[in-house]
Amino acid sequence: MTKVGFLRLLTIVGAILLLEGLCVAGVIDRITMQPPHEIVFDFGRILASGKLNAAIAKTLTNAAIALGLALAVGIATGVVLHGYKPVRDMLDPLFATYYAIPVFAFYPLLIILMGLGDAPQIMIGFMLGIVAVIVNTLNGLDRVPRVLKKTAAVHRLGAMETAFKITLPYAAPYLLTGAKFAVAYSLIGIIGAEFIMSRGGIGYEISFAFTNFDNRTMYPLILLILLVSMAVNGALSRVESVLLARRGLR
Repeated sequence: MTKVGFLRLLTIVGAILLLEGLCVAGVIDRITMQPPHEIVFDFGRILASGKLNAAIAKTLTNAAIALGLALAVGIATGVVLHGYKPVRDMLDPLFATYYAIPVFAFYPLLIILMGLGDAPQIMIGFMLGIVAVIVNTLNGLDRVPRVLKKTAAVHRLGAMETAFKITLPYAAPYLLTGAKFAVAYSLIGIIGAEFIMSRGGIGYEISFAFTNFDNRTMYPLILLILLVSMAVNGALSRVESVLLARRGLR
């Protein structure tokens, strides 16, 4: 384990122990939150019972679809914009301020346009994730050395071949950074939309538990979201580290 990884683990363990101490000492009462060891126990109980498997599967499936769309459309958009500087210059200020827009405010409009199914929730997750992918794709493409582009020109590669064989592979670490942001934003979008208006999913279950002071369901589900996000981002970070190490950047 690296020094940074050890310090990260130490910080997480320290925060959990602090929270455990505050809960056991009564500084945080049980109506507000149960101790972390009980959250872990309830987490295992919920998974073992299988009663929320459908809700978990619904949310994770929709988040995966939103993430996949954000990556596919975001990377393609980034590649196209990188070739049209005037359009990129026009859109750059909009990208910089995009996350100031309350995307969830469009949820009622999306329901009217797409119905009451999963599509509006997926669209919210997609809308939150795509700009992070576009911005990081552009950031990565900006760093492709000119010699590589000249090499592509010498070999008379077309735009698509240059993108898939030269520029996108070189920009892969930055694409992974965008993917890590998109994972978090897609989950936030899906769960937030379910929290506002849905008849299923983790967000709906958290909302229902929150309304009924059911901490034994709410906190384990929050823990599940945290674990899923950490697992996916950890895997992406690992791939990113390998790519950077091959280039002698780590």
